[in-house]
Amino acid sequence: MVVSVRMALLYLLIFLLMIHGGSSADCDVTYSLSHICALNDSLVIMSCTYTYPTGHQIKKVFWTKTLDEDESCEDKSESEEDEKNKCAADLSEDPEYSQRLQYLGDKQKNSTIRLSHVTQKDSHMYYFIFITDKPDKKWTRTPGVSLTVTDLQVEAPERVTEGHNVSLTCKSSCTLTDRATFIWYRNSQPLTERRDRNNQLLLQSVRREDAGRYSCALQEHTYISPAVQLSVTCEYRFIST
Repeated sequence: MVVSVRMALLYLLIFLLMIHGGSSADCDVTYSLSHICALNDSLVIMSCTYTYPTGHQIKKVFWTKTLDEDESCEDKSESEEDEKNKCAADLSEDPEYSQRLQYLGDKQKNSTIRLSHVTQKDSHMYYFIFITDKPDKKWTRTPGVSLTVTDLQVEAPERVTEGHNVSLTCKSSCTLTDRATFIWYRNSQPLTERRDRNNQLLLQSVRREDAGRYSCALQEHTYISPAVQLSVTCEYRFIST
């Protein structure tokens, strides 16, 4: 009899654990990209899909760069400012983002945001959160989407001897997520013949007119790198008598 009671309690415990585990497993967030490297002043798109059990109703969806430290954040009163600051903040309500952020998606199964004019201050980890009408109602996935915003820098020697070859490189601090076509400028004028997916500019048998201030950019982007001076020196030939 004692054994039967123990077995019944064991089965009940297993059943309750299965119910709890199944409820959690039915809620999930899947990000399209886990890391994005974007150019300064460009447009960034972050997206995800999410699932939740049948019978749940979505009350709110939003993106944030902070996560709750306290499960009861939603119940904080307006006077508890210090506590509320620990809660996940909706980016659309943040003055630094609200004018640059656009929400897309159906708010039922997928969510996409477009963030324009990004700067290096926007480099951060971002999370999607959805809230349902059930007790275990706030869901996210960590880690989220890591955004790195980079600028461009031209790497080149200060001077090269006339007649020699020289290579200039357009560098970024991370590998750009979107495949890009690089554009090169000399003295603020585009080198129209230099548009390709290679981030290097090769000058062969340089001449004195190749000297100048070189900068680089990406096609269809407004940002242009700081210019770097390239000097071309004469090659002296000594004639013996």
